[in-house]
Amino acid sequence: MAENPFDPVILSKIASMELRARLVVDGVLSGIHKSPYKGSSIEFLEHKEYSPGNEIKHIDWKVHARTDKYYIKEFEEETNLKCYIFLDTSGSMEYKSTGISKFEYAATLAASLSYLLLKQSDMVGLISFGDKVFQYIPPRSRITHLHVLLNAFTGLKPAGKSNIGVVLNEFIEKISRRSLIIIISDFFDDINKVIKQVKYFQFKKNEVILFHILDPYE
Repeated sequence: MAENPFDPVILSKIASMELRARLVVDGVLSGIHKSPYKGSSIEFLEHKEYSPGNEIKHIDWKVHARTDKYYIKEFEEETNLKCYIFLDTSGSMEYKSTGISKFEYAATLAASLSYLLLKQSDMVGLISFGDKVFQYIPPRSRITHLHVLLNAFTGLKPAGKSNIGVVLNEFIEKISRRSLIIIISDFFDDINKVIKQVKYFQFKKNEVILFHILDPYE
């Protein structure tokens, strides 16, 4: 029987985060992903009230004539997928009974998904958090961005409490529509607040995937 690349015992024997990610992607995840936003086009999204710093060329003068206010047209580029990975870095993620900790397992999963998405020329960003945002790396699509993410994963140390609802709320206006939002956590939190924020992201036509990471002894 083939070994499971997701087996914590196997992963614990691989020191390099990059090698772990490649093992998981090449052994399990390869071929299951197809970006839903291939190609490139520009479409009108909505009007937004003008503020200093916005490009004047995007002012809608017809709306100004009707309202005597300045509004700009917001456009959305339909290109490959934009993904935001929320990685729980709170103290409870440090727990392990054998092999690797919940956080190491979660970070390996995040690295594997990043590797897969970047191979598809999709954009990947990272938000590590506890009761607040610890680190935010905006989405990029270049394969060299993988090393930025890997360095972040290996440098993170779980600490403190978790407050997923507050963290998600901070990004409601920052994340554009039709993005993929991945949350990796043990969800030792107020799950009702998490569900509320998830529904709001879904209302904005984002896809949300939750990975619930638990130790076998929990």
